[in-house]
This record gives sequence, structure tokens and C-alpha cells, in this order.
Amino acid sequence: MLQQFGFTQYESQVYECLISDGMALDATAIVKQSGVPRAKVYEVLHRLSEKGLILESTIEKKRLYTALPIETTIEKLKTDFEKNVEKLRNRKRKAAPADDRVWTLKDNSSIQSVLKDMIGQAESSIFISGWTDDLQNYLPLLEEKSKSGVTVKIHTIGVLDTSISEVSTLVPDVQHDTLERSRIIIVDDREMLFAGIEESKWQAIRTQSGPLVKFFTEFFYHDIALTEITQRHQDTVMKDEKIREVLMNLRY
Repeated sequence: MLQQFGFTQYESQVYECLISDGMALDATAIVKQSGVPRAKVYEVLHRLSEKGLILESTIEKKRLYTALPIETTIEKLKTDFEKNVEKLRNRKRKAAPADDRVWTLKDNSSIQSVLKDMIGQAESSIFISGWTDDLQNYLPLLEEKSKSGVTVKIHTIGVLDTSISEVSTLVPDVQHDTLERSRIIIVDDREMLFAGIEESKWQAIRTQSGPLVKFFTEFFYHDIALTEITQRHQDTVMKDEKIREVLMNLRY
């Protein structure tokens, strides 16, 4: 029960024993009902007491223990978690020198968190590309940055309702069957992240490498150029079988 909150297996077993029984128990009864070895039970009880999850009392020279009610325990764990999050948020990190290594990152929620952090750290410019339903997750941050004077340019697949002026929109049709889900962000012309789906899972690379930042910046403008050409001359482009075949094989 408590292991997912950072408690040990023995701590979890003792707490579950006390909360399930509903009665005050002595160490002998706890050993019997929890399965925690007698040699460890007093150490575990001491730790739970120090963490404020159990109550202790001495009656007729017998030490008894009972657990905090479930709702009280939940409230305590939430409070502790929020305090730890605040400590982590306020912890200062030394400014890192430019790092031209390429870092890989997995897990979609982690990638999204890093992307939001990159947006938040941007000082002069943000170039970002992705699908509309995905970009919606970052739109409030992007609009806030735009209002603060940061240059924000967006390439979106699907219509995006935003106050940001520099938006290039590709409206996919049935012929765009090769379009892939991806994200690109370039921040301050010095750092980029590219994320795509491989074997049904999101994966990303992140780097401050100058050549790669330049390459993906050009790739971003490549997407915008092809989108504008295709949108403005769609009838002509789509009627030319050779041109259409080439365009439909691109990722943009």
C-alpha cells in the first residue's frame, strides 16, 4: 500500500496490519499479523512513528500501536509531497556550459515536460512544429511568451486557434496518408528537441549542437515552405502525378 509512496515493504506491511485490524496492537500481535520479523518490528515501528503515521501508547506496561486513519494519512502524504515538490522547484541549478552532445529521451509525459520547460526558458525565439491537438498542450505558454516579446513561429498540422500571428497551417486531406506524428522545437537558435513515434512509443533527441540546431531550423522552414506552396497551388500540385507522389512521400 505505502511502497508506491517511498516507504519500505516492512513499513507498508505494518501500516496495513494496523489499519486493517482497527484495534491497538502490541509488537507481538503485529509480528503475527504483518509477517514482519520480530527482529525488525521495533525498528519499523520507530520509523513509522517518526514519520507520523502511527500513534503509540503505554497501558499497564504494554506498548500499543495504532495507525492514523486512512483519510488523515492521505492528507499527510499529499502535504509532504507538495512540500517536496516545492523544495525541488526552488533548488538552484548551476548554469551548464554549452553541451553539444545528443541526448535521447523516452516516455511521452517526460518529453512533454521537457518541451514545456524549454518554452519556459526561451528568451528570444521559439520555433515549434506539431499536430494541432498536441500543440494545444503548449499553447497557453506559447501565447504568454509571444506577449512577452519572444518571437514565436508555429507550423501546425490542422487548424490552430491562437492569437500568435506567425502560424503556418497544413490542413491534411485523405491523400496525406504518410504524415507522421512528430514534434520539433528550436529555442533561442541554440537548443532543439525532435520527437517522433517509433514502435508505437514516443522517443526524442535533445541537443545544443550547432550543426543539428541549424539543420532542424532549416527543416522547420522546409516544412513551412512546402506547406505554403502546397496550400497556394494545391490544384496544380495535386494534378501533377509526379509532383504529388514526391510530396506525399515527405513527412511535412
